Amino acid sequence: MEDNKNIDSTLENIQEEGSSFDIRTIFTLIVLNWQWFLVSMFIFVCGALIYLRYSSPVYQVSAKMLIKEETSNRRPSNQMLSNMQDLGIISNSAGIDNEVEILKSRILALEAVKDLKLYTEYRSEGRITKPLVYKTQPIIVDMAAEDLEDLDMWFGKVSMKLTQDGNTYKVIGANNEFEGSFTTLPATIETPYGTLTFTKNEAIPQLKHQPKSAGKEPSEQLSCNYLITITSPKLIAAKYASALAVAPTSKLTSIAELTLNDQNADRGYDYLKHLAVCYNRQANADKNEIAYKTEEFINARLQKISDELGATESQLEEYKRNNNLVQLRLDANQTMSQANQYYSQLVEASTQIQILDDLRKYVENTDNKYQLIPSNVGMTDGASNSLISQYNQTVLNRNRLLASASENSPLVMAQTEVLQQLEVSIKEALRQARRTADIQRQGIEQKYREFQGKVENAPEQERVLTQIGRQQDVKSGLYLMLLQKREENSISLAATADKGRLIDDPAFGGKISPKSSIILLAAIVLGFAIPLLITYLLQILRYKIEGHEDVVNLTTLPIVADVAVASDSVKSSAGIVVQENKNNQIDEIFRSMRTNIQFMLKEDQKVIMFTSTTSGEGKTFNAANLAMSFALLGKKVILMGLDIRKPALGRLFDIKDRQAGITQLLTKDHVTESDLMSQIKPSGVNANLDLLLAGPTPPNPTELLARETMSVIIKMLREKYDYIIFDTAPVGLVTDTLQIGRHADVTCFVCRADYTPKTSFGLINSISKEAKLPNICIVINGIDMSRKKYGYYYGYGRYGKYGRFGYGYGYGRYGRPNYGVGGYGAYGSYGNYANSHYGKEEDNSIKK
Repeated sequence: MEDNKNIDSTLENIQEEGSSFDIRTIFTLIVLNWQWFLVSMFIFVCGALIYLRYSSPVYQVSAKMLIKEETSNRRPSNQMLSNMQDLGIISNSAGIDNEVEILKSRILALEAVKDLKLYTEYRSEGRITKPLVYKTQPIIVDMAAEDLEDLDMWFGKVSMKLTQDGNTYKVIGANNEFEGSFTTLPATIETPYGTLTFTKNEAIPQLKHQPKSAGKEPSEQLSCNYLITITSPKLIAAKYASALAVAPTSKLTSIAELTLNDQNADRGYDYLKHLAVCYNRQANADKNEIAYKTEEFINARLQKISDELGATESQLEEYKRNNNLVQLRLDANQTMSQANQYYSQLVEASTQIQILDDLRKYVENTDNKYQLIPSNVGMTDGASNSLISQYNQTVLNRNRLLASASENSPLVMAQTEVLQQLEVSIKEALRQARRTADIQRQGIEQKYREFQGKVENAPEQERVLTQIGRQQDVKSGLYLMLLQKREENSISLAATADKGRLIDDPAFGGKISPKSSIILLAAIVLGFAIPLLITYLLQILRYKIEGHEDVVNLTTLPIVADVAVASDSVKSSAGIVVQENKNNQIDEIFRSMRTNIQFMLKEDQKVIMFTSTTSGEGKTFNAANLAMSFALLGKKVILMGLDIRKPALGRLFDIKDRQAGITQLLTKDHVTESDLMSQIKPSGVNANLDLLLAGPTPPNPTELLARETMSVIIKMLREKYDYIIFDTAPVGLVTDTLQIGRHADVTCFVCRADYTPKTSFGLINSISKEAKLPNICIVINGIDMSRKKYGYYYGYGRYGKYGRFGYGYGYGRYGRPNYGVGGYGAYGSYGNYANSHYGKEEDNSIKK
C-alpha cells in the first residue's frame, strides 16, 4: 500500500512537470543538433537569395477615377431619397457598383489590350532568366485581327525566336513549325497560325535619331535576340481583368480606385490610362445611341414631309397653269382669318395624332423590344415624353450591364423588369394621348366647318388656291420644325462629355512580389522548422530508450542509477569496474546506486534482486558491481546466480568449477549449513564478497526454484550475510524470477540504453501494479557518455576528477568481449535451456 502511494505521488509530480517537457525536449534537440540547424538555414537562405535574384518581380500601379453621375429630372418621390443620400444616411453605392463591374469587365479589358497590342510579349534571352521587354524592342511583331481570333485553336498562343545575323533577321517557331527571314522592314512571314507582320518600333528614341552608317537602317545596327509570344487577346484580357482591383474610395463619393499588379510598371501605367479612354468611349457610345436613333427618326420624317410638300407645290403649279392664273387674290376678311386659324389648329392636331400613331407602331413592333424609343420629335404630351426618357435611360443601363453579365444576372433581370413595366406604361400613355388628341381634333374640326361654310360662296378658284396654299404652309412649317430638331440633336451629340476622368496620373506603388524580407524570413523559419520537425519525429518514432528522460516518461517507478559505459582500463580481471580506494566516475555511479537502494530497504531487509525484461541488458554486471560496492563498505555480501537456465556469474568471476552451485542444494530435501557452505565460493576480488553460483542446468528449473528448500537456503544466508543479491533470469521470458521474487526485499529492473524497447515498460508497469515483485526500482544501464546527447542529460563531469562532459579521463565503454565471448547479444534463447550443457555460462559484458 505504501509503495502504491509513493508511485501515485511520483505520478503527480510528473504531471505537474509535463507542461515543460515539450519545450525542454525541443530545446534539447536544438542544442544537440545545432550543426544541422545551421546547415539547413544556410541552404534555405541561399535558396531564397537565388529565388530573389532570378524571380520575376511584380509591381503595383494605382489610379483614381472620378465617375460622373447622369443628370436627369428626378421625380418628387426620389427627393427624400436624395436628401438622405446627401446627409449620409443612405449611400449612393448602387451606381458606382455598376460602374466597378463594367471597369472590371473582360470586354473593356479586351479593347485596351487590342489598342495597346499587349497580346504580344517580348523577352530578351538570358543565361538563366528571360527579362521582360516593353516598348524598347527594336521590332514590333503583330498578326491580323482574324488570325488573332483563331489563336484559340492553337492552344491560345504562338511562340517564336527572333535573332539577328548580320543584316538578316531570322524567325524560328518555338517547335520549329515555321521559319523565315527578312532584311528590310516592314516584312511579313506566313505561318500555320497566320501572317506575321514585322515593323520598326518608331517609339525608341535612339532608333529615330541614330544616324545611318554603311547604308544600314538604324534598326539594323542593333543587336536583337528576343523570345516573342503572341497570345490570344481574350486570354490576355481575362488575365488583366482578374489582376485589376476596382473599389470605391468611400460610400459617399463616386471615385473609384483602380489597382493593377503587373510584371512591368510602365505597362501597368499605360494600361490604366488607356482603360479610362476605353471606358469613356464605351460610355459615350451608350449615351449617343439615343441621339442616333432620334436623328434616324427625324431624317425619315423629313424625307416623307419633303415628298408631301413637293406634291403640294406641284398641285398648285398645275392648278395655276390649268386656270391661267398669274396672281393670287385672297379675301382677307374676318371669316377667312378665323377659318385659317382653326385650320392651323386642325393641322397641328392631325400632326400630333400622326406622330402618336408612328410612335405606337414603333413601340408595338416586336423587333424594337428593349430598343431605344425616338424622343424629342415634337410630341406635346408631357407624360409620354417623361416615360420615353425613363425607358431610354433604363435601356442604356441594361445594355451596359449586358456588356459584363448575362441576361440571367440579377442586375440585368431587374432592369428588364423595369423596362417591361415602362413599356406597358408608355403604350397606355400613347393610347390615352391619342384619344385626347382625337377629341381635340374633333372640336377644332367642328369649329372649322362652321367658318368654312361661311366661305363656300367665295369664288371657286380662290377657294381652291387658298386650300392648296394652306396645305403648302402647313407642310413647310412642319419641315422647318423638323430641321430645327435635327440641328438640336446634332448639337447634343457633339457636346457629349466623358463619363469617367482620371483625377491624376497612375501612381507607382512599388514592388509587391516577391517580398525580400518575407521570403528571407520564411527561409529562416523553414530552415529552422524542417530539421526541428525531422528530429522531433525521429525522437517520437524511436522505439528504444535512449536515456533517463525516456524512462521517466514511460514509468513512475524510481530510478536508482544511470550506469555509464566504462572503459576497459577500470575493469579488474573479473570484469568488475568498482575498485577499492578509487574515485572514478563508474565508482560514484555504483555508490549512488548503493545509497539509493539502502534508502529503499527497511530495517532487517537485505535481499536485493536484479532482473530485466529480456536478455542482454546487463543485470549480471550491475548485480556483481553493486555487490562489490557493498563489500567495500565492510559488509558481508553474497551474490547468488539464480539464472539457472543460462548461468553467467561463473564466467564473469572466472571460476572454473561449474558443478558447484545452488542447483546442487535445491535437489536435496534437507539442506544443512555445511551443505550450504560447501557450495559457496569466494569471489577472488574482495574478501567480503562470496558467490553462490547457479550450478549445473537442471531439466526443470521453474519447479526447482519453487521448492521449499529455497526458503531454507535464503533464511540461512540472511543469518550469515549483511546483503544478499540475486542475479535472476529475465522476467519477460520465463517465470523463474516471479518464483524467486517472494524471497527478495527490493527488485532492480535493469534496462539498457539504445537496446531495451519502450514496450518493455508496459510489462514492468504491469508487474508493479499487480505487485508480482516487491519494491521495484529501475537501473538504466549502458549509457555511453561519449555520445553528445548523453553529455547534455547527465552531469557527472567537472566534479572532482571525473573528467569533462561526464565521461572522465579515458572512460569509454565497458563490456567489450575481451574476457570471454558474447556480450548482450550472446544471452541466447531460453527455448533451448533444457538442452544446454552443464557448466556452460555466457559472458554478461556490455557491448556498445
